[in-house]
Amino acid sequence: MMTHVEKALLFRSLHVAGSPLLLANAWDAASARIVEAAGASAIATTSAGVAWSLGAPDGDRLDRSLALDLVARVAAAVDVSVTADIEAGYADDADGVAQTVRTVLEAGAVGVNLEDAHHGGSSPLRPVQEQAVRIGAARRAADENGVPLFVNARVDTYLLSVGDPDTRLDETLARAATYVEAGADGVFVPGLTDLSTIATIVEKAAVPVNVLAGPGAPDVAALAERGVARISMGSSVAQAAYAVARRAALELLGSGTYTTLTDALDYAEINALLAYT
Repeated sequence: MMTHVEKALLFRSLHVAGSPLLLANAWDAASARIVEAAGASAIATTSAGVAWSLGAPDGDRLDRSLALDLVARVAAAVDVSVTADIEAGYADDADGVAQTVRTVLEAGAVGVNLEDAHHGGSSPLRPVQEQAVRIGAARRAADENGVPLFVNARVDTYLLSVGDPDTRLDETLARAATYVEAGADGVFVPGLTDLSTIATIVEKAAVPVNVLAGPGAPDVAALAERGVARISMGSSVAQAAYAVARRAALELLGSGTYTTLTDALDYAEINALLAYT
């Protein structure tokens, strides 16, 4: 069995430009086990899927203890490395972010996503220097614990359509550079599907670049060709699962039939996957 540090080092090594780490994000122990059994080399949580599964909306609305308890459950359920989406750190200040990171490490994870979106703030994104302080706090908390945590700095300029489209790339690159200087190990730019822009970010960034994939996004081969080192599916897998639940309910309550459930996973297979304790 690998140590925590060994898992962290392995996770870092999986970020290879042109041969990206592929992450079908999970939201509970069962989905994590299913993704691992499919052959995934690591597990990433989705903050939205986690929040929804625990009865809260996404966007820093979930209680930190509930979120981190779920991370611990996922890390205990799988053998591969786990990286946790911790939204903006489940904290108002940098000290709180550091405490969140310490708890993430206690839970057994070896990576975090830390976004610069400012839910409920006066502007869509936190001021860049304020976010840099938060990233720096996360870095120090991990280093003090002796675990080479992979800090993935999420830049939400494209996801939230911040600012002038003509200057958005420059803003993204400036934020990315500042976050890397503060201690980030990777840069995550969700909401971006233009291959030329992605290639520019890969070229300019000094660290592995992560993009969000799903319907309408370029396929893995195209993103790999542009040098992307990590591809995440975010909340889309959870959204698809909930869509099945809605279709099944509508069919049952409407036509009284059950065809939505035709391709369901076998009960015994799921049960066996969860018999790990």
